[in-house]
Amino acid sequence: MLVQLYLELGYFAAVNLVAFILMGIDKQRAKKHLWRIPEKALFLAVILGGGIGGTAGMFFFRHKTRHWYFRFFFPLLAVLQAAGLIYLYFI
Repeated sequence: MLVQLYLELGYFAAVNLVAFILMGIDKQRAKKHLWRIPEKALFLAVILGGGIGGTAGMFFFRHKTRHWYFRFFFPLLAVLQAAGLIYLYFI
C-alpha cells in the first residue's frame, strides 16, 4: 500500500516537473525563433497530471499567458487534479 502511494506521488511529481520544463523550453525556443513544442504536447503533459507544473511554468516563464485556453484550462486542470489527489488520499 505504501509502495503504491510512493509510486503515484512520484509519477505526479515527475509529470509536473516535465510540464514545467516543457513550458520553459518552449519559451526559450520562441525567443530564438526555433522549432516549437506543439501546443497539443503541452496540453498532453497537463492532462496526464501536470496541471500544477504547467500552470506554474506558464506564469514563471510568462509563456502562453495571452492564449485564453491556456489561462483558463491549465489552472482548471491543476485545481481538479489537486482536488482529486486530496479526495483519493484524505477522504
